[in-house]
Amino acid sequence: MQLQCLILQLTTRIIPQPVLLGAIRVLPWHILSTLFIVATPIGNLKDISERALEVLKTVSLIACEDTRTSSKFLQHYGISTHTRSLHQHNEHHKVEQFIRHLDAGQDLALITDAGMPGISDPGFLAVRAAHISGHTVSVIPGADAVTTALISSGLPSDSFYFHGFLPHKKGRQKQWDFLANMPCTLVVYESPHRILKFLTEATTYLGEDRYVAVCRELTKAFEEIVRGKLSGVVPIFENRAKIKGEICVVIAPPNYQEEQTEAL
Repeated sequence: MQLQCLILQLTTRIIPQPVLLGAIRVLPWHILSTLFIVATPIGNLKDISERALEVLKTVSLIACEDTRTSSKFLQHYGISTHTRSLHQHNEHHKVEQFIRHLDAGQDLALITDAGMPGISDPGFLAVRAAHISGHTVSVIPGADAVTTALISSGLPSDSFYFHGFLPHKKGRQKQWDFLANMPCTLVVYESPHRILKFLTEATTYLGEDRYVAVCRELTKAFEEIVRGKLSGVVPIFENRAKIKGEICVVIAPPNYQEEQTEAL
């Protein structure tokens, strides 16, 4: 017991505060903390693991993309952990605050409105800062719109490229040119307000015979997958008075074709 106390005293005296060794920030072993990256449901609230719920209940703070949105999910599972916002407009300066929280020996969880943090959502800066600061990063896997749409599409999934959202105006044409030359399946996010414009542009840049799957409201009550060649999919959305919901578009590789088979 005396030896353990002596080691603790020596450790504290040698490294009482975080120090930089080269590019690595070293913390005393007794204040190392963990940043948990927790995936949350993309629609169906049941799509959450027991481990994720346990982490969210036991950490001292949860960083949320939108505290109002996350509060509904947290209340559903009786989680009363304190929350703070972390979104694209405040991520740069909030990350420093959260690192100080970890430095104080307090574990922290990061969630977004839906799905896995860091995938077209805040998360990258916090994870990088935690690694640089010498803290542990632990990912709690779960629901993810990208892979859910990819597998639901029935299009080739052995090789794919996820692009996120296309820019609204500046650089949009260049990104279409880039995507048109990709040899693998493409996965792209799009809003319901711009999906018809997206599909029309896809026809222009990729050709009307390109296969696509428009995955809407995945895991929710009104989940829908509209699938086929662009020449057939575009008219479906042109004839709709209003389009709602979260949308993920999967686009087949160039030259991909499907053989028509008779039903057994």
